[in-house]
Amino acid sequence: METSIVKSQAYGKDRVRVVRVVRHADGWQEIADYSVRCLLSGDQFESSYTKGDNKLVVATDSQKNTIFYLAKTLPAEKVMVPEVFASEVAAFMIGKYAHVTTCQVKIITKPWERMKFESKGHPHSFYREGKETRWTEAIITKVNPPSADQRKVTINSGFYDLEVLKTTNSAFTDFWRDELATLPDMPDRILSTKVLCQWRFIDTCLGKLQKLPFDAIFAGAKRNTLDAFANDPRAWVHASVQTTMYIMADRILNDFAAVDDVYYALPNIHYFPFDLSPFGLKNLQADAEVYMPIADPSGYITATVSRPNKGKF
Repeated sequence: METSIVKSQAYGKDRVRVVRVVRHADGWQEIADYSVRCLLSGDQFESSYTKGDNKLVVATDSQKNTIFYLAKTLPAEKVMVPEVFASEVAAFMIGKYAHVTTCQVKIITKPWERMKFESKGHPHSFYREGKETRWTEAIITKVNPPSADQRKVTINSGFYDLEVLKTTNSAFTDFWRDELATLPDMPDRILSTKVLCQWRFIDTCLGKLQKLPFDAIFAGAKRNTLDAFANDPRAWVHASVQTTMYIMADRILNDFAAVDDVYYALPNIHYFPFDLSPFGLKNLQADAEVYMPIADPSGYITATVSRPNKGKF
């Protein structure tokens, strides 16, 4: 006789590739290319895990069909912005199925860049190049299930794999020293990382959240990340990855009042000067010009930064 309990559960469809094209009367066209994950959860699904009872299980194939159905039937402006589309899918699921308590929809964007000729955008031709990946996740939970009248709405957005490097204006000195410390002070070094940045919105009103300028916030978060990394004139900002990360997040919070908190993860991809002294050449400290990239191991620095009244996590 089984005595274990299911502490948590969720199921759904992953990697649903859906493309929406908007065709304007003047011939100008737009494209959105998404990979979608939709997960449903609720206490009444427990019997499908413990008793083989599938009567309440909304098939993952049905969830896939719903994503395509909404991509077609929703107004274009609710599909072309990933945060809005994700929240629309989640709201539809918890509204349609009384036994679904939470729907979590994550979208990874597959962006296409519009081709330009003589500085003019082509109306219907695009190309793809390597760049950071934008993503979003909408989570809608019923406050008093099965009623969907009151809901907690959380939207997480961000990007990852934004690869950056600077050849100077980064330091790491005056750190903890003991018998296990072998790293020398580095008053100036190459700093490289692949940025993961995410920010969060929380509200009970879906309509209010959907009116936020998500594209502008994404562009601003990326702009602040790059500007703090490259241009902040204060030396202490570049004293470590930690301080640079803090300033990146602080700028986003100051620019966008709707953002509740900001999370960064920055792996420190090391570039060490190669010791050429066996060949009679100086290539360390101030003489460093030739470096050896080290993929593994790497430093890994994270932080969640919020407004003072939010407290610590």
